Amino acid sequence: MYFRFFLIAMMVLFALRAVARFMGGLAQGAGKQGPGRGQRPAEVPVKMARDPVCGTFVVPGKALSTTAGGETVWFCSEHCRTEFARRR
Repeated sequence: MYFRFFLIAMMVLFALRAVARFMGGLAQGAGKQGPGRGQRPAEVPVKMARDPVCGTFVVPGKALSTTAGGETVWFCSEHCRTEFARRR
Protein backbone atom coordinates (compact mmCIF):
# COMPACT_ATOMS: atom_id res chain seq x y z
CA MET A 1 0.00 0.00 0.00
CA TYR A 2 2.78 2.49 0.89
CA PHE A 3 4.66 1.55 -2.25
CA ARG A 4 1.60 2.26 -4.38
CA PHE A 5 1.12 5.65 -2.70
CA PHE A 6 4.80 6.44 -3.28
CA LEU A 7 4.57 5.61 -7.00
CA ILE A 8 1.45 7.73 -7.46
CA ALA A 9 3.07 10.65 -5.62
CA MET A 10 6.17 10.39 -7.84
CA MET A 11 4.04 10.32 -11.01
CA VAL A 12 2.15 13.43 -9.89
CA LEU A 13 5.42 15.19 -9.06
CA PHE A 14 6.89 14.38 -12.50
CA ALA A 15 3.70 15.50 -14.24
CA LEU A 16 3.68 18.83 -12.38
CA ARG A 17 7.35 19.41 -13.17
CA ALA A 18 6.77 18.65 -16.85
CA VAL A 19 3.87 21.11 -16.99
CA ALA A 20 5.94 23.80 -15.21
CA ARG A 21 8.85 23.37 -17.64
CA PHE A 22 6.49 23.47 -20.60
CA MET A 23 4.87 26.68 -19.39
CA GLY A 24 8.30 28.21 -18.68
CA GLY A 25 9.38 27.36 -22.22
CA LEU A 26 6.26 29.01 -23.62
CA ALA A 27 6.92 32.15 -21.57
CA GLN A 28 10.58 32.23 -22.62
CA GLY A 29 9.64 31.73 -26.27
CA ALA A 30 7.20 34.61 -26.02
CA GLY A 31 10.05 36.82 -24.79
CA LYS A 32 8.68 37.39 -21.30
CA GLN A 33 11.67 35.84 -19.52
CA GLY A 34 15.43 35.65 -19.94
CA PRO A 35 17.32 32.37 -20.29
CA GLY A 36 16.10 29.52 -18.11
CA ARG A 37 18.02 27.89 -15.34
CA GLY A 38 21.21 26.28 -16.62
CA GLN A 39 21.24 28.22 -19.89
CA ARG A 40 23.77 30.88 -20.83
CA PRO A 41 22.82 34.15 -22.48
CA ALA A 42 23.67 34.45 -26.17
CA GLU A 43 27.29 35.36 -26.82
CA VAL A 44 28.32 38.37 -28.85
CA PRO A 45 29.67 37.29 -32.26
CA VAL A 46 33.38 37.84 -32.85
CA LYS A 47 34.94 38.43 -36.26
CA MET A 48 37.49 35.70 -36.95
CA ALA A 49 40.89 36.30 -38.55
CA ARG A 50 42.54 33.91 -41.02
CA ASP A 51 46.05 32.65 -40.34
CA PRO A 52 48.02 33.56 -43.51
CA VAL A 53 50.26 30.49 -43.26
CA CYS A 54 47.90 27.55 -42.73
CA GLY A 55 44.50 29.18 -43.33
CA THR A 56 43.04 28.36 -39.92
CA PHE A 57 40.51 30.86 -38.55
CA VAL A 58 41.38 32.22 -35.11
CA VAL A 59 39.81 34.54 -32.54
CA PRO A 60 42.01 37.67 -32.64
CA GLY A 61 41.86 38.32 -28.89
CA LYS A 62 43.19 34.84 -28.11
CA ALA A 63 45.65 34.27 -30.97
CA LEU A 64 49.31 35.11 -31.48
CA SER A 65 49.99 38.21 -33.56
CA THR A 66 52.62 40.30 -35.27
CA THR A 67 52.60 43.55 -37.18
CA ALA A 68 53.41 43.46 -40.89
CA GLY A 69 53.12 46.45 -43.20
CA GLY A 70 51.35 48.52 -40.57
CA GLU A 71 48.57 45.98 -39.91
CA THR A 72 48.19 43.21 -37.36
CA VAL A 73 48.38 39.62 -38.60
CA TRP A 74 47.00 36.78 -36.43
CA PHE A 75 48.33 33.20 -36.14
CA CYS A 76 47.07 29.91 -34.72
CA SER A 77 50.50 28.81 -33.43
CA GLU A 78 54.07 29.86 -32.85
CA HIS A 79 55.09 27.64 -35.77
CA CYS A 80 52.90 29.62 -38.19
CA ARG A 81 54.16 32.95 -36.84
CA THR A 82 57.78 31.81 -37.27
CA GLU A 83 57.08 30.53 -40.78
CA PHE A 84 55.47 33.87 -41.71
CA ALA A 85 58.52 35.79 -40.43
CA ARG A 86 60.86 33.44 -42.32
CA ARG A 87 59.01 34.02 -45.61
CA ARG A 88 59.20 37.80 -45.26
